[in-house]
Amino acid sequence: MRHRFIDAQKKTWPVSLMCGVLRVSRSGYYDWTGRSPSQRAQSNRNLDQRIREIFTHHRQRYGVPRVTDAVHDEGIRCSTNRVARRMQALGLKAIQAKTFKVTTDSTHSKPVAPDLIEQDFSAAAPNQKWVSDISDVWTDEGWLYLAVVMDLYSRAIVGWSMHRRMTQHLVCDALTMAGVRRHCPNDTILHSDRGSQYCSTRYQRLILNHGLRCSMGRRANCYDNAAMESFFHTLNVELVHRERYATRRRAQSSIFASIETYYNQQRKHSAIGHRIPMQFEQAA
Repeated sequence: MRHRFIDAQKKTWPVSLMCGVLRVSRSGYYDWTGRSPSQRAQSNRNLDQRIREIFTHHRQRYGVPRVTDAVHDEGIRCSTNRVARRMQALGLKAIQAKTFKVTTDSTHSKPVAPDLIEQDFSAAAPNQKWVSDISDVWTDEGWLYLAVVMDLYSRAIVGWSMHRRMTQHLVCDALTMAGVRRHCPNDTILHSDRGSQYCSTRYQRLILNHGLRCSMGRRANCYDNAAMESFFHTLNVELVHRERYATRRRAQSSIFASIETYYNQQRKHSAIGHRIPMQFEQAA
């Protein structure tokens, strides 16, 4: 420890002075400086390099648990506490979440469906439960609206749609994509809030035609669709709030890439044991 202190301060104080004060022989100090790094120091150096690479690849989205899981995937043995210490020493900290804003309007007189989910966001197999919601993205051209459909089993996004207007067409297009991708499964629960788009005649007819079971949460209760809100929370924090989109087309390209090439294919999800959604589903 004293040798390390002397080495760190040698540009500020004379080595001979510090050796005298700390009662360390100058020959002992110079012998120490000629030694190779310890096995632990070399191990930390290698681990630091992988942590930096993982952290950079995921654009500061990964905190300690996901970084730990990623290094374990590479066969590197280390504890969560050690990764936490190394990330702190490297000054690496995942970007923080911001408050999610509700976009859909549930103030209407249209019929609503019962809540078949009741805040149980677990699923034993693909296509048992889907959830859907809408978010907005600001661009220099104005708002862009995004509707998505998520499979609760793997947390994969199976359908999405983007448009400049928040209409029934937006949610219908997202559901149509999900139906095509999943080959129109029967008896799947499709949960959403009570927004007017989800209560529209066209959307309800699409649900019927696909053989789905409609479910809706209570009015103005974000917890009834928490899994979907969590996804938008993540998307906003990790992507949207970090960008300035000059056009809607730029935003669409960015969000498409984030969902299809990163979120579904690369990002580990805590709700499925830090597994990647599509890999988790394929292993089922």
